[in-house]
Amino acid sequence: MVKLPSPEWAGLRMLRENVNNMPQTSRETESEEEMRDRQQRKEETPVSHNIVTLISQFADDNLTLVRNISTGLAIAGVIVIARSIKLITKFQAACDIPTRFIERNVSLRGKVHSITEKGFKVEHVPIYLPVISPLLSKYKDVSTSLLLVHLAGVELTPQGKLWLEKNVAPSQMVWLKLISREDDILHCLVSQSRKGSLRSYCMNEEVLRLGLARTAPVAGVLPDSRLYWRLHRRLHRAEVKAERKGRGMWKEDTLWERTSKAIRDNAVFRLLKRIFKRT
Repeated sequence: MVKLPSPEWAGLRMLRENVNNMPQTSRETESEEEMRDRQQRKEETPVSHNIVTLISQFADDNLTLVRNISTGLAIAGVIVIARSIKLITKFQAACDIPTRFIERNVSLRGKVHSITEKGFKVEHVPIYLPVISPLLSKYKDVSTSLLLVHLAGVELTPQGKLWLEKNVAPSQMVWLKLISREDDILHCLVSQSRKGSLRSYCMNEEVLRLGLARTAPVAGVLPDSRLYWRLHRRLHRAEVKAERKGRGMWKEDTLWERTSKAIRDNAVFRLLKRIFKRT
């Protein structure tokens, strides 16, 4: 008598056959997708290759035009950047200088025109950029206005003014480190190059070091700020050197000079001098 398989056994057998058939179906599906991808790549490659070829051919045929466009874009970019940060702007008055320049203590270049009781009258000379500067200045007013510059933290003596007139020639270039601004006055640290040397020196410190000025409050700067005390310490150090070495206004008279002055100021000596003049 032949035994028929049980229903449980038949179900397991069908499940095994389905499992064996599944990978084959997935492999067939994957192979079809790969074939489609290859066909799409083959179709897209000639198109992209043709576009690159056309662009390269255009660039070769119009090389001068491409260079001119690139140069124009570069110049336009430099102009925009320079104008945005005012590198090539000529300042005609203290109020024209941006506030951020004062806050960051930016240094400006200038040409000295004359010496004043407290500093200079200076013509601002902006940074010169070939090609660009002439283009921007061509359509602007060429009139020259002078900036009134005071030596920050310094009170000049008459001898100090004479020293500046002797050592700072007209039209000489100086650097102005902006410290503060009051109305139409700029308070700056003024520097110039030494004759025959590439090194520069600060005139504020120099007149103090020679005893030709006194330190003064730094106008326009808050007394409790770091900038104020940094400048005050720097300038005071120069003044102390002059005082210790007896320079300028700190110079002490010699014994002979003090004795001669005491005799001249003596009442008896003045009386005898008058008597001898009458006779």
